[in-house]
Amino acid sequence: MQVVVTGSRGKVGRATVQALVDRGHDVLGVDLVRPVFDAGVVVPGRYVMADLTDAGSAYAVVAGADAVVHTAAIPQPTGNPPHVVLQTNTMSTFNLIEAAVRFGVKRFVNVSSESIVGNFFPERPFLPQYAPVDEDHPLLPQDPYALSKLFGEQMMDAAVRRSDLRAISIRPSTVHNEDNYESNLGKQVRDPSNLSANLWSYIDVYDLADALVLAAESELPGHEVFYIASPDNAGGHDFAEILRRYYGDAIELRPLDRPDASGISTAKARRMLGWTPTRSWRDYLDADGRALQR
Repeated sequence: MQVVVTGSRGKVGRATVQALVDRGHDVLGVDLVRPVFDAGVVVPGRYVMADLTDAGSAYAVVAGADAVVHTAAIPQPTGNPPHVVLQTNTMSTFNLIEAAVRFGVKRFVNVSSESIVGNFFPERPFLPQYAPVDEDHPLLPQDPYALSKLFGEQMMDAAVRRSDLRAISIRPSTVHNEDNYESNLGKQVRDPSNLSANLWSYIDVYDLADALVLAAESELPGHEVFYIASPDNAGGHDFAEILRRYYGDAIELRPLDRPDASGISTAKARRMLGWTPTRSWRDYLDADGRALQR
């Protein structure tokens, strides 16, 4: 397929471009980073610099594509003014969907977020109603980033109602790679009292890229939403025990697939996408959360 990957120079975008190229797809990467013209510098796929909040640029990059994988976004709400986060994320998604519908693109893969529930960046206290969190959990965002992701999923719903576009929204847990496992997860591995809004969940960027490839290649109709997280929690702790220890009865505990389960259920992705994660924090960190020597 001809696949457009937005945000292609970011952490998730780079891994996704490589995974798609490895599968034999013709990939056009899109980002705000300037193109590289130096001889000998190899970047997988083709590349175009474009601001997707501009509708004309979105139409230009989507023309001729079989699929769009939309990873581009301001990734959290604290580094930019709220209106910039909401406008950038919402309008880039809107413009790409409009272009995809008008050009008859077959598949749109939208990278949403685990924060859509409302657990990250709340101005007033928030806890999920139950764990592991799944796709049926109510969506109660407070911040502009999570709100932009909710709007993105609603735009997917609208697109499949008015066109033949097939859409999948992926809600990744916090994404890690070899550069940041220790700094991001090390404390939780050593001590679960270092609480996280996603209940000790995480995802390896290369497992996420595999899920995005499966989504781009999928024939599922309509618009489906999937959480993507590693099956275990950071540190491999007894999930039921640490949930009770730190949250008491404030969060309902639902059945677990394994004692060291993640705080996010990915049963739907495993069942409908055929996704099977193969990486773990243990590939990068020792039992004390320190980086393994490579």
